[in-house]
Amino acid sequence: MSLLDPLKESLGDDTKDLRLNLGSVLGGGSLDPRQRYTVALTSALFLNDAELAGAIADDGREALDDAAIADAKAAAALMAMNTTYYRFRHMVGKEAYQQRPAGLRMGRMARPATDKETFELASIACAALAGCEACIKAHEEALIKEGAGEEKVHDAVRIAAVVRGFQTALLASKAPTASA
Repeated sequence: MSLLDPLKESLGDDTKDLRLNLGSVLGGGSLDPRQRYTVALTSALFLNDAELAGAIADDGREALDDAAIADAKAAAALMAMNTTYYRFRHMVGKEAYQQRPAGLRMGRMARPATDKETFELASIACAALAGCEACIKAHEEALIKEGAGEEKVHDAVRIAAVVRGFQTALLASKAPTASA
């Protein structure tokens, strides 16, 4: 039994959709298993949820290798930095900030341990979770240029959305209830 199973089982009927959605997005789609689990793991790490990240890694142990796990960690960390910085630039909207070089190292994006497509799929998941328009557009463009296609982009963002919803459902299941 995977560490993800008890988390799924902890959800009540009011949030069972998330349990079913998590099984669905991790079980199929246009991404191969390694990509699906890398995106899911990256999403959980980006959301700072060590328990969920550990459960996803355990569930995906056959699909995830050391390179995929390393890229999930790198993508989550780099995208935490990038989404903060680029959302700031976008939200302020001043040309003075747009003209300044970011000066932020992101070499891992150019030389991932897995492959460019997988790293970009993980990155767009984080961009969507952060709601960073500039990052979403940049990573979607890079994925299309890599030949990934819109279906893969869509599936990566669906995985991120379900991981986020699942995390919220887990938190809700632990929240206090009204007493009788």
